Amino acid sequence: TLLGVTGSGKTFTMASVIQRTQRPALVMAHNKTLAGQLCAEFMALFPDNAVEYFVSYYDYYQPEAYLPGRDLYIEKDSSINDEIDRLRHKATSSLLERRDVIVVASVSCIYGLGDPDDYKNLMVSLRPGMIRSREEVMADLVRIQYVRNDFDLKRGTFRVRGDTLDIFPASEESTLTRVQFFGDEIEEIRDVDAISGRSIAGRNYMAIFPASHYATTREKMKRAVVSIGAELEERLAYFRDQGKLVEAYRLEQRTRYDMEMMLETGFCKGIENYSRHLTGRQPGQPPFTLMDFFPEDYLLFLDESHVTVPQIGSMVRGDRSRKESLVDYGFRLPSAFDNRPLSFDEFKERAGQTLYISATPADYELRESSQVVEQIIRPTGLLDPLVYVRPVDNQIEDLMEGIRETTKRGERSLVLTLTKRMAEDLADFFREENLRVQYLHSDIPTVERLDILRKLRKGEFDVLVGINLLREGLDLPEVSLIAILDADKEGFLRSTTSLVQIIGRAARNVNGRVILYADEVTASMERAIRETIRRREIQNAYNEAEGITPTTIKKEIRDLIDTSFDLVADEALETTDDIERYDKELSKLSYTDLQKRAKLIEKEMKGAARRLDFELAA
Repeated sequence: TLLGVTGSGKTFTMASVIQRTQRPALVMAHNKTLAGQLCAEFMALFPDNAVEYFVSYYDYYQPEAYLPGRDLYIEKDSSINDEIDRLRHKATSSLLERRDVIVVASVSCIYGLGDPDDYKNLMVSLRPGMIRSREEVMADLVRIQYVRNDFDLKRGTFRVRGDTLDIFPASEESTLTRVQFFGDEIEEIRDVDAISGRSIAGRNYMAIFPASHYATTREKMKRAVVSIGAELEERLAYFRDQGKLVEAYRLEQRTRYDMEMMLETGFCKGIENYSRHLTGRQPGQPPFTLMDFFPEDYLLFLDESHVTVPQIGSMVRGDRSRKESLVDYGFRLPSAFDNRPLSFDEFKERAGQTLYISATPADYELRESSQVVEQIIRPTGLLDPLVYVRPVDNQIEDLMEGIRETTKRGERSLVLTLTKRMAEDLADFFREENLRVQYLHSDIPTVERLDILRKLRKGEFDVLVGINLLREGLDLPEVSLIAILDADKEGFLRSTTSLVQIIGRAARNVNGRVILYADEVTASMERAIRETIRRREIQNAYNEAEGITPTTIKKEIRDLIDTSFDLVADEALETTDDIERYDKELSKLSYTDLQKRAKLIEKEMKGAARRLDFELAA
């Protein structure tokens, strides 16, 4: 376990371990945003390595479900992000081609993926001088789920022009592979720019991996369909014995259609629900995941492990509870249960040599670790904030005085309450006292939350009131005062871990201080204060020995998320004036109104497509 405080350089430490061991690495974060930040940092530290990004490729995901009480079937609906799908393919192909690979992933990496052996065995290998006809290579590409498209070449497609075959690999963004034939021989292979057609470089070898992680051999597909048919007959007999004829009819119609599609096209909607049959696993056996693509000697880093570890353990339970009604009412075969994430025990079995990283590791990480290494020293010299405990009586008046002092210095304040109602009421009260204030809680959409934090940093207001502002990775150097109301109310929001994380939010400002309003000092408060003092003393001794003067971190204020929307106006935007006018109109809309506008435009787009007016739809 690496017990590293905020701003101490934990990412650089991880990079140093990877560099010294020279082993492939999987770095897990508990959300996409932190995974993206880590990936960017590792790319800067390892410019010549394959640093890959593997997260869920769904922009929107509505899982398949059935609500028996309302007799309501909800079909799976999703929107796949093509760029993230490309990055996932790039990650798996890199793992099978080289060793200098670092994959930064979310918990998506414990969800089912195809068999890595099939993925590797289905690879199409091409070399100049190889005796292969154009038709043979095309047949191989179709077998690994590439589609011929001579007009609109995109990822996972190929086109034919005379003796030239252009292939757009599933893992590439803007580079085609051009294969030139002379009779039945491959004469030349070149990388070509997909837009300009300009030749980039020649190749002595090209490996083309399947366009889908669920691709499998024809023989395996036939065996899978036979196995699915056997399970179907068994399940139909069960339903008929129970007198559930509607469920039996429903299951038979759906499953036989899926079986026919799999035999004819090698694919069907919801094919992942048959993954156990496709991979030849026994009932209850764990699925193949990204972790199976790694060699046995890989390193595993669990960033913010106190959050990531519990997240891993909870995934499989939620997945099963949703599928039980689908299986019980004839929407899916029982084998759908085996299309699931890994259980925690299965995850541990597949984990390589593991390093837990957290400022507040939980008991599990400490218990599992053979060694706990502290990383307390910050290169900037910044100390952990001073912590004060003050009585609850007159806490609001005392707090307002502290906020006004902080604001005079051009710095910001965070105030933490226990409930949403309290946060809103306190924000209203501060507003009446002429303080520039906003509140933040889970009812506010994610994009608006990020925008509120950006505005706090820019100084558009001075005080942010919320419930749980300990977000790991929350970087607010302008904040120098944190006030925690009801600090003596033991529970999740006032546990030792939560208090240490909250206190750390003020550790990026040289004037950082934290006020705990409480009538008694709880055990959690005492442990958090003692730990903060210990870290402060260690940093202070280092500063004195090295002659370091602590200074507040200066960090560029950027948009935390791209909030631009590529919306289509009702009228054509032909001129710059039109575009500027439309942008001004959009800027006045709230986030909710923007969502409504986007849905309306999507509806109009689909209507135009149904009328075959594709120019308007685009």
